[in-house]
Amino acid sequence: MNRLSCFLLTIALIVGSSNAIWEKNSVHFKSSLRPGNTLKIHCTSNDDDLGVHLLSPGQTYDFSFHDSILKTYFDCTLNQGPNFAFHVSFTAYKSGGGLIRYGKTNFWDAREDGMYFTHGQEAPKLEYKWTHV
Repeated sequence: MNRLSCFLLTIALIVGSSNAIWEKNSVHFKSSLRPGNTLKIHCTSNDDDLGVHLLSPGQTYDFSFHDSILKTYFDCTLNQGPNFAFHVSFTAYKSGGGLIRYGKTNFWDAREDGMYFTHGQEAPKLEYKWTHV
């Protein structure tokens, strides 16, 4: 065997022996809006349109995925309020080009003043404020 084949076989064995390395990444949304206020979520990626999801206060929506070798992103548009008149659009997940991540979790919490973000280890922080359409 040539050196490149040995190297690739070694890498495949190391990667294949670890269960954690195959863990999917995930994005979680939670509606912490006031009662009667519905949250509308629509996310798309370079490969998929995840459709529209409606959440009542206290409900959650999440999805999981593996990073692409090139680049993975999920852009999301959220609306809430009367006639969904308040809006925010942002990238809910983005991988580094060429860097594949495993087991990364992004938590987004919709509150009356905007969207809060955390990876789960720290308290959520306000990232985006609602704008009136």
